[in-house]
Amino acid sequence: MSRPPQPNRIRILFLCTGNSCRSQMAEGLARALKGELVEAHSAGVAPQGLDPRAVKVMAELGIDISGQRSQGLEEFLGQSFDYVVTLCDDARQSCPVFPGPARRLHLPLEDPPLAAVGAASEEEALAPYRRVRDRLRAWVEGLPGVLEAARPQV
Repeated sequence: MSRPPQPNRIRILFLCTGNSCRSQMAEGLARALKGELVEAHSAGVAPQGLDPRAVKVMAELGIDISGQRSQGLEEFLGQSFDYVVTLCDDARQSCPVFPGPARRLHLPLEDPPLAAVGAASEEEALAPYRRVRDRLRAWVEGLPGVLEAARPQV
């Protein structure tokens, strides 16, 4: 569900292909770790539903994203964002222009579900999810400074 903008907070839209994993984790981390500074949302070019393994690895940090839902990019068209952060090349190429001051940033991350294909165990399948989660956590912990330090994508 889309919420009205919150004054004095940086509005960020995290965007990936399916809005099932990477962008969901980014949204959850931003809300949990930087909620006082950031109003975080996530969307996908082709929403696929919330990935249970993403929920599981986020729960390991004490962050519950199970109530988040996979949303399509069209739900956010016409809204103003300060930053649109693409997390995969497909989303980067498909990202539309958003009104207002939105700066586009690209943070390329591996696709955990794809990386987990052929895993010999559930523990092995969770490894790429944890890698991406930890990389996102480090990035989110650097907010808002990492936003200004990043070069915008054109």
